[in-house]
Order: sequence, then C-alpha cells, then structure tokens
Amino acid sequence: MSEKNLKNELINETEETKETRQENKMGVLPVNRLLITMSLPMMASMLVQALYNIVDSIFVSRINENALTAVSLAFPLQMLMIAIAGGTGVGVNAILSKSLGEKDFGRANKTAVNGIFLYLLSYLLFLIIGLTFVRPFYASQTSDPEILEFGVQYMTICCVMSFGIFAQFIFERLLTSTGRTLLTMITQSTGAIINIILDPILIFGLLGAPKMGVSGAALATVIGQIAAGILSCILNIKKNPDIEISFKGFKPDRELISEIYRIGVPSIIMQAIGSAMNYIMNKILIGFTSTAVAVFGVYFKMQSFIFMPVFGLNNGMIPIIAYNYGARHRDRMMKTWKLSWLYATAIMVLGTLAYEIIPEYMLRLFDASETMMNIGITAFRIIGIHFPVAAFCIVTGSMFQALGKSMYSMITSIMRQIVVLIPAAWLLSLLGQVDYVWWAFPIAEIMSAVTTLFFFSRIYKHTICRIEA
Repeated sequence: MSEKNLKNELINETEETKETRQENKMGVLPVNRLLITMSLPMMASMLVQALYNIVDSIFVSRINENALTAVSLAFPLQMLMIAIAGGTGVGVNAILSKSLGEKDFGRANKTAVNGIFLYLLSYLLFLIIGLTFVRPFYASQTSDPEILEFGVQYMTICCVMSFGIFAQFIFERLLTSTGRTLLTMITQSTGAIINIILDPILIFGLLGAPKMGVSGAALATVIGQIAAGILSCILNIKKNPDIEISFKGFKPDRELISEIYRIGVPSIIMQAIGSAMNYIMNKILIGFTSTAVAVFGVYFKMQSFIFMPVFGLNNGMIPIIAYNYGARHRDRMMKTWKLSWLYATAIMVLGTLAYEIIPEYMLRLFDASETMMNIGITAFRIIGIHFPVAAFCIVTGSMFQALGKSMYSMITSIMRQIVVLIPAAWLLSLLGQVDYVWWAFPIAEIMSAVTTLFFFSRIYKHTICRIEA
C-alpha cells in the first residue's frame, strides 16, 4: 500500500470515529424512551437524596425540638449554597449540551474546565462565610441560646467543608450534560447512603464513635458529599469520552464564563430568592412560636420527597431540550417538554394526596409534640393543594433555562416568592393565627402559573416556532 493510500485510509478511519462520536443518543433515540432512560436514574438518585435529608432531620429531632428548629433555621444558607452550585450548573449544562448538539467538542471541553474553575471560587466564598457569618446569621433569627449554639455547630461544618458538595455538583453536571445520568445516580446514591449510615453513628455515638449531636449530623452530610464528589470526578475521567478535562495551559475564558453566568445567574437568583423567602418566613413564623419554624422545616424536608423526583426529571429533560435546540429538532424539543409535564403532574398529584390524607403520619416521623402536630396537620393540608400547579411551573421554567431564556424563570420566581408569597404571608400573619399564613403558598403558585404561561407563549412564538420542524 502506498504512503498516500495509507494516509487516506487513516483520514477515513478518523472521520468514521469522529462520526461515531457525534451520534449522541439525545439526537436519535425515541423521545419517550430517551426521557425515561435519562430521567429515571436522576429521579431515583434524587429520591435517595430526599430520603437522606428526611432521615437527617428524623435523627436530629430525637435530640430535642430545639435541635430540629436549629437545622430548620439553617435552610436559607444551605439553599443559597445550592443556588450558586445549581445555577452555575444550569449555565454549564446548557452550553455544554448545546455545544455537543452543534458538534463543537472543543467548546464543550472548554466549558467543562471553566465550570470546574467557577466551582472552586464558589467553595472559597462559602469557606469565608462559614468562618465569619454563621453566628450573626443565626443570631438574627433567634435569641434562644440552645438553638443558636446547635445552629452554629451545624452550619459551620457544612460551610467550611462544602468543597464536597461543589465537587459533586460540577462533576455530576458534566455527566448529565453528556447523557450519562445512570452514573450520576450511582454517585448521588453513594453519597446519600454514606450519610444515612453515618448519621446515627456520629449523632448518638454508636460503634465506639464520639457522641457529637448536631455536629455529627453535619459531619455525616459533608462526608457523604465528599465521597460523591470524588467518585463523580473519577467517573468523568474514566467513563465520559465526550469531554476531555485538562488544565494544561488553562486560563479563565472571560467570554465563556460570561455566557455561563448569563444563563446561570437567573437560576442562581431564582434559588437565592428561595433562600431569602425561607429566611423571612422563619422570621414571620417564629413570631408565633419556634414550633411553627420546626413545622416549616419538616414541610420542606417532606416536600423534597415529592419535588426531588420532579427535579430529577428536569435534570434529564434539560440536556435533551438543549441538545435538540442546538441540533434544530423542534419536534423532539416539544415532545420532551410535554412528556415531562405529564410525568411531573402525575408525581405532584400523588404528593397532594399524601399531604391531604396522611399528614399526621409524616409528622410522627419527627417525634412531633402535640403542639407541633396541631400546627403541622393544618399546614400540610393547606400547602399541599398547590403541588399539581407547581408541576407546570417547574417543568416549563426548566425549558426556559434549556433554551437560554433563564431570565423568564428568574422573573417568574421573583413574582412568586417576593412579590406575592412574602407579602401575602405577612398580611395573613396580621390576622393573628399561624394557620392563615400557610395559604400564601397556593396563592403564590397560582400567580406563578399565570406568569409562566405568559412567558411560554412568548418563547413559543419568538423562538420555538422559528425552528424548522
């Protein structure tokens, strides 16, 4: 064989290899099967995440109600951490999946490396917060010395050792962006199982371990996150050929970082608004009794068991829509959205039924006192009404993010939580009964649905319809 023929054959082989790499399943598999295979592992891992969040609080509630209240008061700061990690991930996920859809593998690799860099900066921010801000944060919410000390112990550990959760977020997002959601199920489940096992051991001092109380709960959480972060990093290196992670000659790409945050910042703001909402709600509720704060915390833990599978469904949906948006496959995009909405609604209806029928059994898991039971049953039944409406808002908002229109999601979130929910909760609190405050949630969700529908009609007309079928 001549040198010229050999060269041509090698070129052809390279092109065939490249073409094989380009045939990503998100552009060719039947949509329903693709959505299920992408989402089920994410939903399962999210259920495990929800389970360990619940188990965490169940064990803490066995210390006393003040310990449960302290962990509940930590939620706004934890939500802020997740807001930054999750929102940055939205930007990385959308750009990386779109780049793969456009067959721009160099840009996909650059997105991954810059994303890792941004997560490192995010950790440094929360390291500083953990060392300086935790005590003032708790002191602004409670004057009870036991709740204050429990909270400082718990949240300082969660912030100072938050490198685990940031590593877990970015490396799992890279796996999700390339369609490897089964691997993210493995990493999330691993972290959650480690947390569940360590919780009773470190909280109550079992098997020769020191009895650490709420500090043990925090330590169990961060150890699970660190394990999941390490495992997801290894799986990206070993099992994710669609992207190449290399920091050789790395320099932050300002243009790419700006684009990541252009898409991600609205999501960060959206979730940060949730953090602010939670903080203000705690302030409103503690004006009645600290038990109401504990109920609110239990509600958020239990509702995660309903909402987390929907978020897992979204995590499977976003890269499919982003990829097919880049590949200009309108029909596949719309079918993905419709199926996601259908499945999310079914999950939420089941959640509403649970909150209406068995709220007392949920509260008993947390060793609820008679006062907590009385407040909680009414709260659960009122708040649970809005779950099916939330399905449309969550799925459609995630579609906005996948299409690079995160600003719409941000505005909707601001309308729901700041413009409607908080003022409604405050006004209802003036009636003098805590039971009235819970009605702010269904009221706000209806407003959110109206706003989401308005923006969906705009994005359908100006973006989706302009893609050739």
